[in-house]
Amino acid sequence: MLIRVALGTVGLLLLAQFIRPDQTNPASDPSLSVKNYKGIPPEVAARIESACFDCHSNDTRWPWYSRITPVNYLIARDVNEGRRRINFSEWGKQKPGRLMSRLEDIYNQVYHREMPLSKYVLLHPEATLSDADIKMICDWASGEQDRLAQEMEMQNDITPTNPNDHDTTGTKKKN
Repeated sequence: MLIRVALGTVGLLLLAQFIRPDQTNPASDPSLSVKNYKGIPPEVAARIESACFDCHSNDTRWPWYSRITPVNYLIARDVNEGRRRINFSEWGKQKPGRLMSRLEDIYNQVYHREMPLSKYVLLHPEATLSDADIKMICDWASGEQDRLAQEMEMQNDITPTNPNDHDTTGTKKKN
């Protein structure tokens, strides 16, 4: 009886290898990548690429063990969730307000050592962030939030006024 159960389990595991989740990298425009973003220093971009891109970009490197069921389902789920939360391949598509929110998420996750995930770092020790890496990324995220806020404020100050708000002399009408 025990041998039948063992053989049945092995048979199911072998059969399961033919049923796989989607593990593709969507096409993306490299010019939209955070690596090409005007507000990121090259050393920050390089560190984010090495520590975050496997789960938070369209440039995922799928290791050999990501082809084995049931591990492949867990990895595909993590990558899809990571891309949904922050996708560094599509950074340039974001509006400034959305970027500020993403930068706050990056700051909080990195500062509190919630990212990269410990289970990821276990298999990818090169993704471990040192204290200096954490400071560098957090300083960038915070500084970039400030820069975007100033940029948005300046755009609001320069916003053209409605010509109907002024009389013929150019003086603002009283309400």
